[in-house]
Amino acid sequence: MSASILIVDDEENLRLTLSRILSHAGHTVVTAASGEDALRLLQAGGYELAFIDLLMPGIGGMALLKELRQIYPDMPVLILTAHATLESAIDAVRQGARDYLLKPADPKMILDRVEEILSEQKQPQRLREIMTQIQTLVNEMQQYSQPGGESPISALNLVLPTDPMRFLQQGPFVLDMHARHFTLDGKYIPLSPTNFDYLVTLVRHSPNPVTYEALVRESQGYDVTLVEAREMSRWRIHELRKAIEEDSKNPKYLITIRGSGYKLVI
Repeated sequence: MSASILIVDDEENLRLTLSRILSHAGHTVVTAASGEDALRLLQAGGYELAFIDLLMPGIGGMALLKELRQIYPDMPVLILTAHATLESAIDAVRQGARDYLLKPADPKMILDRVEEILSEQKQPQRLREIMTQIQTLVNEMQQYSQPGGESPISALNLVLPTDPMRFLQQGPFVLDMHARHFTLDGKYIPLSPTNFDYLVTLVRHSPNPVTYEALVRESQGYDVTLVEAREMSRWRIHELRKAIEEDSKNPKYLITIRGSGYKLVI
């Protein structure tokens, strides 16, 4: 599936590398070294996909995304970001970017993501418009959810696409369920896939405690005995505390419920 792709990044090596990867896959690639150059190119014509770096001198990635949305509302955008700007990348997704990739991205991951997005673009335009409107409304409705109260979405008994719900947030904890990335207070913290799943379970139940058995069952899909569950979850919590807590021996987030399980306190 060939496409015209715009790459916007002030790092020459990254532009060249990404251009080679996409060109070898059969795509037509145009590059821009700044947001200003990108705007001139976009005003001359559209592309089927754009890669935009967040941190650039002059017109930055977020400002360029806003301008691009005005000119080409349906053009999919992939944000390029480093770990340090992951929180901004998540904000960009909320403001209309299709997704984000962490630098340096694996070539296979890049090509797979491009193919997936291009395939989605083949959907009828009206369907894409409806999905975009639903996502916007869901994000707005989420702002009206009250702590401890029923979500407006649940009250309406709506069956909604999963994409608007890709971000699971509890206080400073933000988990991207699609990219499987975790940030705490805006800082990216790498986690293994299994440890990520354990944290998802704890965040979903927070501030309520989760038994050893429930923690293993929801995180790994295993039905095990109490003794087995305690040993399995103990190691995972130990690893999570090392990654998350300032002092893993005196945790403030991941709290042990003696003889029962654990809970996440925020």
